[in-house]
Amino acid sequence: MNETIELMMKHRSVRKFKPDPVSEEQLAAIVAAGQMASSSSNVQAYSVIAVTDQEQKAKLAELAGGQAYVNECPVFLVWCADLYRLKDAAKHHLPEKESYADSTENFMVATIDAALASQNAALAAESLGFGIVYIGGLRTRIEEVAELLELPDGVYPVYGMCIGVADQETGIRPRLPLKAVLHHNRYQPAQTLEGVQEYDVTTTEYLKERTLGERTTPWSELMAKRLTEPARMQVRAFLERRGFLKR
Repeated sequence: MNETIELMMKHRSVRKFKPDPVSEEQLAAIVAAGQMASSSSNVQAYSVIAVTDQEQKAKLAELAGGQAYVNECPVFLVWCADLYRLKDAAKHHLPEKESYADSTENFMVATIDAALASQNAALAAESLGFGIVYIGGLRTRIEEVAELLELPDGVYPVYGMCIGVADQETGIRPRLPLKAVLHHNRYQPAQTLEGVQEYDVTTTEYLKERTLGERTTPWSELMAKRLTEPARMQVRAFLERRGFLKR
């Protein structure tokens, strides 16, 4: 273990924040650290919108499903997959060529780039003493979010991120055992499923303690329910309208 790994191992989601501000210098450092994440072919196909306006945050909190901490955190970052700059570069330099900006590969590249950059930024924020939580709920009413933020075609909101000084003490949620995730030389199905069985015991005990016995559902049952219920089925059509996933 070193200092960096110790910080990473202490990560937890924070959903209650003090009013202490995130300074412009701190915000710039956090986003600049995000920019140093790896990027496929250096395309850097992402953008981030820092929302500090109270009215804007309140609206985003509503669109995200009424998540109050979006409104309460001092700065809310919206991480976007962004092909707008790249499409403009192709139009400017090679106007006679067909653009493949709408390919599934470029959708994946842009989404992965946003994810890598945001996780770098999350670690940077935590190193400065802030807490964070990702907000996937922005995709629930994704069309309205895009309109509110005036996103052009070729840009979509992947998720949001609350940043601020934590005003709560939260435990660290246990993760799958390493044996369920780490494979050597080839994928080992039996090992993965064995790890899930062990994790079900761990998560049952974790939930029981955290909810004072009110919830004891094992992880695999929670995941089964999640996988068999439709969620945000409108996102595909939105992405296609925005110039993604057409081929």
